[in-house]
Amino acid sequence: MTQLAHNQTRPISAPRRLLLGCGVLAGPMYVTVALVQAFTREGFDLARHPWSYLANGDLGWIQTVNFVLTALATIAAAAGLRHALTPGRGARWAPILLGAFGASMIGAALFPADPAMGFPAGTPEGPGAITLSGTLHMAVGGVGFLCAVAACYVIASRYARDGHQGWAWYSRVTGTVFLGSFLGIASGGGVAWTNLAFVAGILALWTWMSLMSLNLSRSA
Repeated sequence: MTQLAHNQTRPISAPRRLLLGCGVLAGPMYVTVALVQAFTREGFDLARHPWSYLANGDLGWIQTVNFVLTALATIAAAAGLRHALTPGRGARWAPILLGAFGASMIGAALFPADPAMGFPAGTPEGPGAITLSGTLHMAVGGVGFLCAVAACYVIASRYARDGHQGWAWYSRVTGTVFLGSFLGIASGGGVAWTNLAFVAGILALWTWMSLMSLNLSRSA
């Protein structure tokens, strides 16, 4: 997969390349911190519990900080993306959508998911009580996920217009895989395969964002 043509983007300055570098690092940071917790916190099960549950309990502050730092890195990447895509298709909407996805993670930090399904340790089994915080968490998360999917398709359109079909298809496939995994967990009622599919979708989305940001940062 090739880079965007140099004559269709402005030269990328060092500060803007740094912004795109935030997009390269956001995903690995988020995934690493979440997985370390998933494998070390008592009672957490990747097949049963969404990563949002990690924001509960005595160590919940770790995932809350993870949300905020990843959000800031994603918003920074959106700022770099706006410059990298200007002029041309997607220069306006791709950064807005990616920035909205980042902002939704701040919302997820402000409104933690409700404890449920035996996590954190000591929580009764079952879906548990639904609070305002939990409702808002699901709402802002859902909006953010849909914005991320839309960003994949907008950037795919830009790549296709510039003749980079490999990147265009990669972006479309990533958006479709993530959308499917999100719809699965939203309707799966805690079924193991939907949780694991959503983990795969998250990994696919953050990998795409890292590689796309790296690709654009090298197009100067």
